[in-house]
Amino acid sequence: MVLRVVVSVGLLAVLLARVDRAALWESFREASIPWLMAALGIYFAHIVTVAWRWHLLLGAQNVRVRRRTLLSSLLVSYFFNNFLPSNIGGDVIRIRDTASPARSRTIATLVILADRVLGVIGLFLVAAIASTITFEMRGTAGAPILPHWLWALLVVGTVAVAPAVVAPALMGRLLAPLTRFHPEWVGSQIETLTATLHRFRQHPAILATCFTGAVLVQTQLVIYYLAVVYALNLPVAVWDLAVIVPLSLVVQMLPVSVNGFGLREATFSLYFSRLGLPVHQGVLISLVAAGLAMLFSLSGAAVYMARGPQRQLMADS
Repeated sequence: MVLRVVVSVGLLAVLLARVDRAALWESFREASIPWLMAALGIYFAHIVTVAWRWHLLLGAQNVRVRRRTLLSSLLVSYFFNNFLPSNIGGDVIRIRDTASPARSRTIATLVILADRVLGVIGLFLVAAIASTITFEMRGTAGAPILPHWLWALLVVGTVAVAPAVVAPALMGRLLAPLTRFHPEWVGSQIETLTATLHRFRQHPAILATCFTGAVLVQTQLVIYYLAVVYALNLPVAVWDLAVIVPLSLVVQMLPVSVNGFGLREATFSLYFSRLGLPVHQGVLISLVAAGLAMLFSLSGAAVYMARGPQRQLMADS
C-alpha cells in the first residue's frame, strides 16, 4: 500500500511539475458544464451496458437475477473501486451479491472472470482498430503506437483463452495436478470450473453477444472521454481517444498505484507528447474523467446505505 501511494503521488508530482499548471487550471475553469453533464449521462449508459452483459453471462449459467439488482450491485462496486485502494473491491461486491442466487461462490467468481476477459479482448479490439485508422490517416510519424503490436496482443490473448471454452475438459486435466495440495476441495473446484465452462460452450450466441457488449462498453468509454474533451474544448481526435483510453485501462490493471492515479495520467501524457500535443492537456483530460467517474460512483454509496442490513441480492422467483 505504501508503494502504491508513493508511485501515484510521485508520478502526479513529477507530471504537475513538468506541465503548464496555469494553462491546466485555465482550461479546467472554462470547462463546459453541459458537456460535463452529458459525460455523466454517457458514463451511466456504460454502466447499464455492463449490467446487461453481466445478466447475459449469468443467464448462460442458469442464474436468474433481475437486471435492476445487478445495476444496483454495479453501482456499489464502482463506489468501492473508486474509494478503496484496489480495483478488486468492486469485484468482491459483485461476487458476494450473486453467490447466493448462483448457489456457488465459484460460479459467481467465474462469471466475473469471464466478464473481465471479454472486456479486455474487446478493449484491445477497439484500440487496434483505432490505431489502424490513425496509422492510415497519418502514417508512421503520426501513429504513436503501431497497430500491428495491438493486433498481435489481441490474437495472442484470444488464442490463450479460447481453449477454456473450446475444450473445457482439457482445462480440467491441466489443473488436475493441483489436487495434490487438497484433493477434496481442489477437486470440487475443478469440477465446478469445468461444468461452468461447459455451460458457456453450450451458449455460443450469448458469448458472441457479450463480446459485442464488451466492444460497446469500450466504445461508450471512448465517447465519455470525448464528451470530457468537448467540455474542456481541447483539439483531440476521437480516434486518438479510442487508442489511449483502452491502453490507459490496461495500464491501470497493474497493481502498483492507487486506483491507477499517476499511471493513467503518465500514459495520457506520453501519448499526447508523441502526438505533439501539450502534455498538460493529457493530464487534464485524465484527471477530469477520473474525477467525474468518482463523483458518479458516490451514487453507489447511497445504494449501499439504502440496502440496510439485508444486503444479499435474491434471484427472481
